[in-house]
Amino acid sequence: MAKPLVAIVGRPNVGKSVLFNRIAGKRLSIVDDTPGVTRDRLYASADWNGREFNMVDTGGIEPSVDSEILLFMREQAMLAIDTADVIVFVTDITTGVTAADQEVANLLLRSKKPVVLAVNKMDSIGPVNPDIYEFYSLGLGDPIPLSAIHGHGTGDILDECVKHFPPPDGETDDDDTVSVAVIGKPNVGKSSLVNLILGETRVIVSDVAGTTRDAVDSPFENEKGKYIFIDTAGIRRRSRVEDKIEKYSVLRAQMAIERADVCLIMLDARDGVTEQDTKIAGLAHEAGKASIIVVNKWDLVEKDGKTMDKMRADVMRDLSFMSYAPVLFISAATGQRVDRLFELINFVNEQSAMRVTTGTLNNILSDAQARVQPPTDKGRRLKIYYMTQTGVRPPTFVCFCNSAELFHFSYQRYLENQIRSVFGLEGTPIRLLIRQKGDKED
Repeated sequence: MAKPLVAIVGRPNVGKSVLFNRIAGKRLSIVDDTPGVTRDRLYASADWNGREFNMVDTGGIEPSVDSEILLFMREQAMLAIDTADVIVFVTDITTGVTAADQEVANLLLRSKKPVVLAVNKMDSIGPVNPDIYEFYSLGLGDPIPLSAIHGHGTGDILDECVKHFPPPDGETDDDDTVSVAVIGKPNVGKSSLVNLILGETRVIVSDVAGTTRDAVDSPFENEKGKYIFIDTAGIRRRSRVEDKIEKYSVLRAQMAIERADVCLIMLDARDGVTEQDTKIAGLAHEAGKASIIVVNKWDLVEKDGKTMDKMRADVMRDLSFMSYAPVLFISAATGQRVDRLFELINFVNEQSAMRVTTGTLNNILSDAQARVQPPTDKGRRLKIYYMTQTGVRPPTFVCFCNSAELFHFSYQRYLENQIRSVFGLEGTPIRLLIRQKGDKED
């Protein structure tokens, strides 16, 4: 059975994201005084007194909506309410009960779901502010005083949530879930791809660049396996990141890369590889992540028999540092080739976790040195004593030699190519570390 799901809802700017981050124990959701900062549903795992559960933070519910974005936020919040086991309704002591609070309360009453009423921003220690009694008028039971920013009352809210969880059945979630970060510059179709895969409007899609702000986690399972797709904010050039909220969004995208197993680097087929695409791909490469280059909007390109080969060659030329990454041409609008993504994701994920025995590695090393002699400098020749693998994700190898200075980059690249020629290791970078033994001279 899936973990219980707790949805955190309320009107804008009452502190939902602060509470979400407090319970999650890390800054997953963007927090800012500007209403409407959280737009999509944002998930995290947490536990309380031994009970594990998932949480979802939602955009503020505005009962009267007059813009496309606000309408989407309301729809996303309603979807979270529909799928939740328990709802935490966050209100604000500083404003009292508003008409918007009453309308949200009516929505929750109609949902027939268990609701925990939290009255936030009660930050002072001492007697309870008598204004809290006003919140009984919402008809949702006893209001619980909360200071999300300081953590006061969080335990009481979680105690109340756990009371409404279904009984545990002793089953645990599998550890074979693959985390997939969907990254790219703004408006290349990242959210459209995630929505197509999930079969629902989980992530807001708009032609307005910058619509996605948080990195949104979406669990998904099919016959190919279990996945978590992380839709990220488009990463703009640093000179264009003016809004401080957008700066947080770029940071979230970079954090999403760090916690992903596989990165889908999305390009716009009409633009080819831009300078910004190169920088974004570099983030995944430097982080050592298995990667797939996904060329989206292929349906919008005029084609002849050689168009795909030419585009693939251009991508490989412009992203030459990622020559290991497979290239897939898709259309998130029509679904063209999207089903092939799962096989590629599984493949590059397995390649990234591959282990090679030390004996096999040293046979490859011996053959490689016999084919191409190690470099020399001023009469001294590089001697490589042995090689061993020390890690995965990415596969990491350590070479022990007599002189790190003699171990030129070109020879390191040669050895990397020799390893790839035997084991493949497609879709993943390789780390080659050089260690110098203490020999003074040979």
